[in-house]
Amino acid sequence: MTPEFVISFAQEAIKTTILVSMPMLGLGLAVGMIIAIFQAVTQIHEMTLTFVPKILVVLLALLFFASWMLELLMRFTATTIDQIPFYIR
Repeated sequence: MTPEFVISFAQEAIKTTILVSMPMLGLGLAVGMIIAIFQAVTQIHEMTLTFVPKILVVLLALLFFASWMLELLMRFTATTIDQIPFYIR
């Protein structure tokens, strides 16, 4: 294992992690911003108002993007397992 290999493997793992988490985090952020604007306009400052819509949107995003996320994770895992002989050298 060379330092270049370790760095490239870590970069690929981080890239995969970011790609898998991005749909849920992005939609959660968008809904949070919309609710924050709504609270600022109506002057309703209820802390629990933001949690339920964000949880629902994140769960819906998980359901919608689950197949794509699973395919991406399976591809990363299969590539990692296929290259085990090269890791030993």
